[in-house]
Parts: sequence; C-alpha cells; structure tokens
Amino acid sequence: MAFRNRSRRHLLHWLIAGTRGGVNRGRLILELREEPMNANQLGYALGVDYRTVRHHLDVLEKNGLVTSMGERYGKMYFLSLELEESWDLFEEIWNEIGKRLKNDESE
Repeated sequence: MAFRNRSRRHLLHWLIAGTRGGVNRGRLILELREEPMNANQLGYALGVDYRTVRHHLDVLEKNGLVTSMGERYGKMYFLSLELEESWDLFEEIWNEIGKRLKNDESE
C-alpha cells in the first residue's frame, strides 16, 4: 500500500507540478470535483481554449485521473475513483504550486 501511495504521489506531482500544463490540469480537476462536465463546458468555465482542454483531459484520462462516459461532444468527464481516494495528495501538491506561483508573482 505504501508503494501505491508513493506511485500516486509521483504521478500527481509529475502531472500537476512537474509539467508546463500542470496548472491547467489542476484547474480542470478542481472543476470536475464540483461537477462532471464535457470539454466545452470546462473550456467555458476556465476560459481555456477547447483544444487545450481536450489535450489535458486526454493526458488525465490516459493516466487514470479522470474517466469519461458518452461520445464526441456529449462526452462527460468525472474524477476517477483513484483520484478521489488520493484527494489529500492532490491538495498537498496543488497548495505547493499555489505558494510557488505567489512567490513568482511577487518577485
């Protein structure tokens, strides 16, 4: 079990804090925690281009952090059970990013 938690931590850290698109992926995760949405709804809610949203959703789905139901434009996205179970790890990483972004803005 400890190995699995460490693997999740590494995966979440890499996808959220370790890559250029991590902030957008984090924002998508936060929106999906509030309610399932399709890519168009997410783009509108976050003010992000549809193609950018689709790219990040594909990355998150490929890595098991979100799941989807439906097809094409009606495809709805949900947080995966694995991400729900690791929510405390996500929040920890997300809070670290927030602190870093605030420090970058103040410099």
